Amino acid sequence: MLNLDTHILIHALDGSLTQREKRVLKGDADWGISAIVLWEIEKLYAKGRIRFGLDTPELARAVAHLHLWPISPEVCRNLRRLDFTSDPADELIAATSLTYSVPLVTRDRRIRTTLLFPCLGD
Repeated sequence: MLNLDTHILIHALDGSLTQREKRVLKGDADWGISAIVLWEIEKLYAKGRIRFGLDTPELARAVAHLHLWPISPEVCRNLRRLDFTSDPADELIAATSLTYSVPLVTRDRRIRTTLLFPCLGD
């Protein structure tokens, strides 16, 4: 299983992944997202920063095939274990990887430099 951050999911849907990201995501691992990714997508769509929202058929089909991790008390407790600070959504996405012991696929350098969990990306 792989945990995709919001922007990796968006890049996967719009065809703008890097070659390395394509290789990572083409593996046999299933994809999952933190529930906060759905919120972030809707906010980006409402602001006109991306071309699809949760009711867009392309995104709705993709989300139907993803594992969705909840924002649980355990995820929130694992926020304390992070060795970086970022925006709250990124922190919840990273804490999700800690909680469920799954690699995070992200381009965010701040997150990727942490030693607490494996991160994959460009």
